[in-house]
Amino acid sequence: MNGCICCTVRGDLVVALKKLYSKISQFDAVIIETTGLADPAPVAQTFFVDDQVPEMYTLDGIITVADAKHIISRLDDEKPQGVENEAAEQVAFADRILLNKIDLVEEAELAPIEERLKALNPTAQIFRCEKSRVDPTNLIGINAFSLEKTLQMDPEFLNTDAEHEHDPTVSSISTKFEGFLNVRQLDIWIDEIIRTMGANLFRYKGVLSVAGKKNKYVFQGVGMLFSGGFVDAEWAEGEKRECCFVFIGKNLDKTVLLEGFMDCKCSEELRFKIGDSVVVRTGMHTYAAAHIIKLWDDANAYRVQLQDEEKTQMFVPIDEEDFVKVPKKADGGNADAAWDD
Repeated sequence: MNGCICCTVRGDLVVALKKLYSKISQFDAVIIETTGLADPAPVAQTFFVDDQVPEMYTLDGIITVADAKHIISRLDDEKPQGVENEAAEQVAFADRILLNKIDLVEEAELAPIEERLKALNPTAQIFRCEKSRVDPTNLIGINAFSLEKTLQMDPEFLNTDAEHEHDPTVSSISTKFEGFLNVRQLDIWIDEIIRTMGANLFRYKGVLSVAGKKNKYVFQGVGMLFSGGFVDAEWAEGEKRECCFVFIGKNLDKTVLLEGFMDCKCSEELRFKIGDSVVVRTGMHTYAAAHIIKLWDDANAYRVQLQDEEKTQMFVPIDEEDFVKVPKKADGGNADAAWDD
């Protein structure tokens, strides 16, 4: 009921399936997406342990997406005694495996990766792909799940009283706020997060309302691989603009992640207006006099024109003192004089 299906046979999933059944006469299938760290076995149990659900639904197949660049390291993760390796569980229970992101590894690496996956699950079909592009006919309506095969692999599959333990060092954090975010400040923060936490980041993603832009900004990443950009979808007139993110990983410093994301929050109202004289940062420790010539230009807070012979134009990404400030009054009263830092 909280929108998340993890790895426990819960009454709310059964209730949801039963309610859905009365509404799906026009549906071809129901697709259930669990969390990335779920053990698939208890979710699959849902289709067998209730009296009514098996009469309403047939479990067609279990699909697992394996990240070609990271799957081996995830399978090799050392877990405390008694703690399950979710990546290994997902591969073992799969009827189809999408070996995704093959463009991020060398061709010669793919065969050994597939051998490792087949060692865990010799019967699952493996499809190499990029961005999970696979013909849907290979994934839906395949009648691939076999209870008999599953019980051979896991005799305790139908034992709903059995307990399984997750790695306590793996957790997630998510938050959202209403308003706007400075995407240039986000870029700086993400670079820092990747550098300091990248090895422990399993998955992170977000949808953002960027100041000065009508289009929504979507980012996602795995480990030290990050991608983000504006999508075609725009914020509709009257739609509540908000920013949200989720990070999943190991030994996460939740305070650092939360505070860092919130530090990217900004207002579309800027301190300066077009025509104002300012001093802008042009290097690590250098500043120069300039005039504001445009507000919110390509998601940058300002475009300015320097007061040099070439009348150079440049972006000021963030509306903060470190990047742009009011000129000091020089002895002669020249308000355009640059700060002497």
